[in-house]
Amino acid sequence: MIIDDDEDDRFAFTSALKEMLSSTECMEADSGDKALLQLRESEILPDFIFLDINMPRMNGYDCLKELKGDKKLQNIPVIMYSTSLTEQSIKEFRTLGASSYLIKPNDLSKLPEAIIKAIKRPLELFYTK
Repeated sequence: MIIDDDEDDRFAFTSALKEMLSSTECMEADSGDKALLQLRESEILPDFIFLDINMPRMNGYDCLKELKGDKKLQNIPVIMYSTSLTEQSIKEFRTLGASSYLIKPNDLSKLPEAIIKAIKRPLELFYTK
């Protein structure tokens, strides 16, 4: 699932995912509150959630808190993303329960590689401990 208020970014993410695996189905929401409603009503949950940090109405921080506080949704890995992230914000996201992070590349041709790295990052951290 991709949660982002920017339609172009949602399109770029879904295109990158389909490029990597053509059978991929991607749920989309343009805000955190709409995503929560959609997920809570859905019988099929996503394998991962890519959550934009900067959104109106409900930002990524608040949406992440809601996701991790919901028994139905709390085990879905959440990958936070933005155009820039600080070490402090990455630590905060981990504390709140995010699985990983992704900095949006300027060159969209690098997006599939960035997505793969973000998905693998929690596994790398797990296996290197």
